Amino acid sequence: MSITIKPAESVNTASVVTAGLIGGWLTARETGIRPLGGVVLAAAGIYAGRTWLARRGPGTTAVLGATYVLGFGLSHPLAKKIGSWPAVLTVTAAAAGASAVLSDAAYSEWSPVEPADEV
Repeated sequence: MSITIKPAESVNTASVVTAGLIGGWLTARETGIRPLGGVVLAAAGIYAGRTWLARRGPGTTAVLGATYVLGFGLSHPLAKKIGSWPAVLTVTAAAAGASAVLSDAAYSEWSPVEPADEV
């Protein structure tokens, strides 16, 4: 049996970041094994990072990687103020949004709607 991994350029990193942050948190919470949640978080970060590097180079990869790791770190003190779910969703939205804008948008068929002609 062989495992085929998508080419780096074709991965939607916003969804990978979302899966890593929310999935890592849920894994740690539901299993009670925090390091297992860290494995999920790290695996998603590495998978997204290979795409960022292939698409945008080391500078953007460093920015997006730092956003991902800082989001994870900031979710802990933020959870004390607003609760666990809101904190995880907030940092996930920020990190996934950054990935969508800085990496994914340039490599998708998405384009903004053209403004309608005025009559």
